[in-house]
Amino acid sequence: MKFAISREALLRPLSLVAGVVERRQTLPVLSNVLLEVSDQQLSLTGTDLEVELIGRVEPSRVDEPGSATVPARKLMDICKSLPEGSEIILALEEGRAILRSGRSRFTLSTLPVAEFPNIDDGQGDITVSLPRGTLKHLIDATSFAMAQQDVRYYLNGMLLELTSNLVRTVATDGHRLAVCEQAADISVPEAQKLIIPRKGILELTRLLDGSNELMTLTVSGTHVRAQTGDFTFTSKLVDGKFPDYERVVPRGGDKVIVAERAELRQVLSRTAILSNEKYRGVRLYLEAGNLRVLANNPEQEEAEENIALEYQGAGLEIGFNVGYLIDVLGVLDADRVQLTLSDANSSALLEEPGGGDARYVVMPMRL
Repeated sequence: MKFAISREALLRPLSLVAGVVERRQTLPVLSNVLLEVSDQQLSLTGTDLEVELIGRVEPSRVDEPGSATVPARKLMDICKSLPEGSEIILALEEGRAILRSGRSRFTLSTLPVAEFPNIDDGQGDITVSLPRGTLKHLIDATSFAMAQQDVRYYLNGMLLELTSNLVRTVATDGHRLAVCEQAADISVPEAQKLIIPRKGILELTRLLDGSNELMTLTVSGTHVRAQTGDFTFTSKLVDGKFPDYERVVPRGGDKVIVAERAELRQVLSRTAILSNEKYRGVRLYLEAGNLRVLANNPEQEEAEENIALEYQGAGLEIGFNVGYLIDVLGVLDADRVQLTLSDANSSALLEEPGGGDARYVVMPMRL
C-alpha cells in the first residue's frame, strides 16, 4: 500500500470516522481505522461493533493499492498538527505504516486487516430516501430527551418511525418526551419502528446538514444503514419495544398559556441559578396575565421572577425541573411558545402556538 493525499482531503473523512472509534476498547483493533486503497479511491472505516462509519475520498496519487489498520487518534492528531496544504504520503513497509510529509516522518504500528470486524447486516428489507435537512431537523428537535444510561435500555436511543408520507422521531427519558414529525415523499409497505442507539444518533447527526440532498436509509431486521455523499453509516438497532408515547401526551388541558419563548427561557435560566443543584426544581405560580417563577436552595437563597403572558384562567401552582423546560425552549423554532396545563399533578404540553411539527411533554415535580 502506498498513496499520496492532501492533508485537508484526508482530514475531513478521518475526523468523522475517528469519532466512532472508542478510546478504551476490549479489542485492540477497534481503536484503529481501516484504510483501503484501490486505483481511484481511499476508504476509511471505523467501528465499535455497534456503529460503523465508512468515509471515501480520492487520493492525489496511488502507487500501490492495499489495506492496513492504523491507530485512529494518532493518525488524526498527526494530520491535524501538519501545516495547512501539506501533502501526505502513506506507505506500508515491513508491517508498519510510514507517514511522510515534507521533512517529517512518522512510523505507526499496524494490526492485521483480517482482525478488523465488519458489520454485516445482510440484505436490507426496505429502502427510503429522505432530504438530509429533514432528518437533521427531526433529530435536532428531539435528541436532547434521549436517556443516557437508563436500565430501560430501549430509552437510551431514539425511535425513528417511517410510515408512508411521514417520518417521526421520538425520544424520552421517562421524565420528558419529545415528538417531531414531518411529511416526506416515502412509501413503505408497513410502518417501521426503529430504535437507534444514542451513539448512533450522535454520529449520524455529524453527517447531516440543512440541505435538500437525499440520504438513503436501508432498514434490515437488526441494522439501519444510511448512505449520503461519500459516507456510509451503519448502526445496530436496539432490540426492544418503545413505550406507547401517544398515551403520555396529555389531552384536554384547560389552562393554555402563550409566552415569548426567548424571554421565558431567560427568566427560567436566571431563576435556575439559585435552584437546588441536585433536583433543579422551580415553582411556577400562574395567574391572569402573569407567571411568577420562584426557586430556592438549601443555603436559603431565593430567586423570584415575573413574566407577562397571555392567560385568563384560574390560578395554578406547579413545580418543574427547570432544566427540562429550558431544553425544550432551546430547540423550539417559534418566537412564542404555548404551554397547556390542567392541574398541579399533570404533565405540561409545550408546542408552537396552534401546534407545530413538534410536541414536548414535561412531567411535574413535587416541591
